[in-house]
Amino acid sequence: MRLFSKLPPSIIALLLQATAFALAIFAVRTVELHPTLFIFALSCGLLAATLSQFAGLARWWLAIQFLFAPALVAMLALDIPPGFFLAAFLILLAVYWSTFRTQVPLYLSSNKVWYALEHLLPSPTGGGAGGEGANHKQDANNPERSPTPHFTFIDLGSGLGGVLTHLASARPDGHYSGVESAPLPFLWSWLRIKLGGYRNCELHWGSLWDCDLAHYDVVFAYLSPVPMERLWRKARSEMRPGTLFVSSTFPVPEQAPHQTVQVDDLHRSTLLVWRM
Repeated sequence: MRLFSKLPPSIIALLLQATAFALAIFAVRTVELHPTLFIFALSCGLLAATLSQFAGLARWWLAIQFLFAPALVAMLALDIPPGFFLAAFLILLAVYWSTFRTQVPLYLSSNKVWYALEHLLPSPTGGGAGGEGANHKQDANNPERSPTPHFTFIDLGSGLGGVLTHLASARPDGHYSGVESAPLPFLWSWLRIKLGGYRNCELHWGSLWDCDLAHYDVVFAYLSPVPMERLWRKARSEMRPGTLFVSSTFPVPEQAPHQTVQVDDLHRSTLLVWRM
């Protein structure tokens, strides 16, 4: 399976689907079976999922591989207008714009992760981390009354902007930046920030690899296992001593975190914290 090591998972999945289809055709002709179209599709799905397991694809790919052919047959049987599929494709493209290249799907942090992040932010002057959040909430939308930011935070892959807007309200003594490359999540979070009046937030459309992490006191990422080693090298080369690198759920290979925070949410999320 080393031949697949340099290919994106989506290309590997497509090749395995084609291989499963060819194997299923060969088996049907060899044994002279006459299965229904749906049974044939199920056989293709089972073969594709099995091959994907041996190829080392992530678990969630196995479900996609198994369901792809049966779902295709079911959709054809329902005679759904082609425009529906075009619209669905365009929506998915807008949401998962760069997933093919980055292998980072859209993950949404839970509210409990947002609250846990509050306690990792630098302490306000004269108080503990998050200690003055309640006193500042009423000032989050009023730049004249908001305190001068004394720390900076960036969310790499900010999605729908939930982390940014929550922390901007809870801790307006900081300045919050986000970077997002998918058009629809970017538009959603941009409107969320602008319409909400979050003056201590800014959003950038682009690649996280183009961000200079030297500007930030706290760097937060909720990505996938794939880019973590590369992101760690970037963080080590750019972040200043004493700053924090926080990853939700996904560890850095062979780098033990200085602190872990277990979050009691649906996914049992874990915040992994490194002091640079």
